[in-house]
Amino acid sequence: MATHAAYLAYKRDSRHLLYWIIHASNSIIESLASREHATEEEDPETQTINTTGQVTVAGFLSMSKLIAKHINPIPPIIYRLLRSVIKARTAALSFFKEVVTLNPDPEIKKSNATHKHFIDALAQIFNILGGDVWVSSRKSEDDQSEDEKYEDKDIIDIIFANKFSVLNIEDPKQAEGEGDDNNDEEPDQEAHAVTPIQGQRQPKPGKGKKGKKGKKGKKPKKTQKPATTKPPSLDDTPLESYRIIEAEDELVTEYLMAAYGLWTEWADLRSYLQRLWHEVAYSDLNSAVAGELSNLAIATIRRAESAIFVDFPGHESYETIIQTITRGDIEKVQGQFTVSLYLKSLDGAPTQTIPETDIDIKEGLLTHAYRDLLDFVTDFQKTRSGKPTAPMMAEIRNWNPKFNLQRASKEQRLKWRRSYTINWLYDLVNVFSSIVVQRNTQRGERHAYESVDWSIHGPWNRHRRLFGLNEFAGFVTALAMQKPGTDVRNKILPHHVFHLQCIVDSLTISRGWSQTTLRGHILEPPAPGFRPRRDVDLFLDRENERIGMGFLEGVQHLKQIIQFDGGSERESNRHRRQCDILELLQGEFVNWLGESKYMHGLNTIPPSRFSDTDSNGLWEYSPFLCGVGLMEGLELEYACNMMIWDERPEPLLLVHLHNMLVQKGYITEPVGLYVGLQNMHRTAFFADGKIPTSDFGEALTRRVSETATHRATTQRSSVRASSRVGVDIHDILNQDANRFFQAKPVLILYRKADWMIERIPEKDIIVGSGLAMLRLSQTKIGVDPKTGKRQLEDTDLVRRHKAAGVSDEALLDISSLFRKTKAADEDVVPEKLRALVPEDYTAIMGSEFKKKAKGKTEHPPGEHGNVDMSGRELLGLLQWDVFREVCGDRPLLGLNYAYVMVVFLGYFMNVESMLKESRNPLYMRAYESNTDGKSAKRVALVIQALNELDDECLKVMAKAFETPRAGLWNLIHWEELEAVASRVERMSKDSARYEHFQHDSCGVM
Repeated sequence: MATHAAYLAYKRDSRHLLYWIIHASNSIIESLASREHATEEEDPETQTINTTGQVTVAGFLSMSKLIAKHINPIPPIIYRLLRSVIKARTAALSFFKEVVTLNPDPEIKKSNATHKHFIDALAQIFNILGGDVWVSSRKSEDDQSEDEKYEDKDIIDIIFANKFSVLNIEDPKQAEGEGDDNNDEEPDQEAHAVTPIQGQRQPKPGKGKKGKKGKKGKKPKKTQKPATTKPPSLDDTPLESYRIIEAEDELVTEYLMAAYGLWTEWADLRSYLQRLWHEVAYSDLNSAVAGELSNLAIATIRRAESAIFVDFPGHESYETIIQTITRGDIEKVQGQFTVSLYLKSLDGAPTQTIPETDIDIKEGLLTHAYRDLLDFVTDFQKTRSGKPTAPMMAEIRNWNPKFNLQRASKEQRLKWRRSYTINWLYDLVNVFSSIVVQRNTQRGERHAYESVDWSIHGPWNRHRRLFGLNEFAGFVTALAMQKPGTDVRNKILPHHVFHLQCIVDSLTISRGWSQTTLRGHILEPPAPGFRPRRDVDLFLDRENERIGMGFLEGVQHLKQIIQFDGGSERESNRHRRQCDILELLQGEFVNWLGESKYMHGLNTIPPSRFSDTDSNGLWEYSPFLCGVGLMEGLELEYACNMMIWDERPEPLLLVHLHNMLVQKGYITEPVGLYVGLQNMHRTAFFADGKIPTSDFGEALTRRVSETATHRATTQRSSVRASSRVGVDIHDILNQDANRFFQAKPVLILYRKADWMIERIPEKDIIVGSGLAMLRLSQTKIGVDPKTGKRQLEDTDLVRRHKAAGVSDEALLDISSLFRKTKAADEDVVPEKLRALVPEDYTAIMGSEFKKKAKGKTEHPPGEHGNVDMSGRELLGLLQWDVFREVCGDRPLLGLNYAYVMVVFLGYFMNVESMLKESRNPLYMRAYESNTDGKSAKRVALVIQALNELDDECLKVMAKAFETPRAGLWNLIHWEELEAVASRVERMSKDSARYEHFQHDSCGVM
């Protein structure tokens, strides 16, 4: 996957640069040493072979001078790497020079000197190698030729394969017959692996004592001397070990860069999410979309901090990072940083500078959220009763949700937000811990709160108390339930603080208060009529106000019709189990989604801290909780219904039957419900996802047969067995145990991958999605040996796109899309990729896309479109996958599947009644002469119909589809759906309204 953290990109680029420099230098030295008449100037003794992968700054300069004498031209990628490393170093140096000015610190001052020395050396190396003068004549990205624009995989191809052909030096790997394996892993993972120590004997397979005997007739060999170990070689050195030895404080310098990079990452993502929650409150964006994107953003911070601080164990806590950035005195640096906005002319030259603005460093570093969390934990620990102490009570009581933030001072707003945060955390922990507390107080059990496993992997996770926030609630509860006075600061990581900040921001934004680096506090009237529970209430429809749309009503009707439909005793038992599962999920949603038993009071649990205004304040005052809770509710509804659909024959039979009747002209206008279902679940209904136009009975048989193989059956049985022992409901409803309906929406894919999208298997990625486009951009490009045409490598994802009708040329265009966008110095955002928003398979090849791609389809061998996308860009791309499936034009998660099954069963009851009344021969054969259960009879009836055995029967079946006609849009949870293209258009038109949420890339510090 693309690297999202600036520090990781710096680390990767510096290693690749050093790898090339060292190997090039070594190759030159070896080449000169092999010549019989080397000049004194070329005497290899003046240079030493590097065998460690580590070099000083002075050594780096010396190597560069040697390379400049003997290699011409230097690969353009080397200049790109130098620019990247210098840029990263310069950004960090600029920031920490301000820090040391405001708060003199010898350690940072020394680190800054190291920074400056290294940057000057790199700039010198850039010029030595023949690059432009760095400061004054740097080439812009737009001025570079296509050959100069490379990305991650290009680096691998150029640096790690055919390394130095200009010197006619043979690659050791090629000499050994290994060649370039074109591995598609991350750059750091693709480097040389550590090989066994040279000289160690490895046992030969198949050889025992016999192999030690000498050959007959030959003198025995003398006793062998112990094998000598060869000198160390760079081939034994993994890429991770390549580094520049700057000074004794190099680790301090690198840690400062890591901390700075993480800060900029969370600041950028916070800005993105604020805009998203603003859309929820002010533009009716479904809160589940914002909730899912928030989880992806939090995972981005978590992934960045894990990858960064593997280099600095024990220094990964939030407090350590902030102490490092501010040098332990945030009060001293508060108000001392500024940003300036400058406007550019068309040629890119600065033409106007807007006056500088102070940065609220405490807000930018999330210090308020951290302090509120830490103070809450400290206060809760004092009694572990769920009630604030008297001093804390005095501070946070009487919180007013309708407080006028626009007329308040900054200090009043901060106090109001702190009061909300701590009150809300009290409710969160009280609800989450309620099951264990009640076991202790009511049943006399003795669970030591500080020792309870509160995580989602612990035994208590099977008792649902929240939806969407269990992991965060478990973390906070684990801290709060420690013994009084326990210091938890080292356990609070940056992504925990970021998570809480996102929760708090979702409310303040709905109340008209947001934050930006450039403008500070942004105030506007609260969102008119907005309720955080708006979308949750539409989904559940507790009052049954909208027929066919609410989940609770759909489940109630489905249970009734299943019981009425009946069947054999065996079928009745299976149907009863299906009803039990639906009823269980229905009860969980009623009690814990959008509302909580807590609002009515729980025995021995203190009442809600918001009881004075709304006892359901945990939900009513948290758009974030409502969003992530709805998100998880949609996932569970889908998985539960797909399990039921998989156990019943009606969905598969009716979609095949409808398709045949349309193809044969019995139905002149396709019924919307069935067309929508076959498009959204094509691979579930049809073999290879291909809709048949003939041999309809055979098409159904083929789909059933391909799931009945021994291998497929064994795999499903294994998944089913492991699901039974799971403590999480998502494990129990694992779709991999299904026979037909295994396709997973993106929300379920993200959850299974713990929101780390690089973990999602390629086989699960949906064709035409933004994630598919991203993966295609990382697929290698080769040349077809038969046709000589360039094409993407034959991966599962490529094959499935081709099966969907996407041409090789369109796949090449998509694979290079992101690289071209970045090369034009533009962000990868949907607004700029509008023509490629994947409405469906055909949109990828649409005329608008072809028009934009015209004349831009040159793809040199080995070129890749992979780019370093920022977290904001990545989420902006994935946003549309989530939007389409929740409330867009492919509503996999927006459909009321329980009510759809009601329609299915009602159809069969209607058809059976009409055919029975007319004594139809096909019906009589399938039902009267068949002693099997009702499900088997329906299968027999439809198979005979698909084989076109009775025209009268087919007319009756077609009439039943038409009376009444079932529309897909009438069975959606929401008031309406919206196409992605129109949503993007709305965002573009409303850009002025969101101006203060725009990316602060124009700000300079």
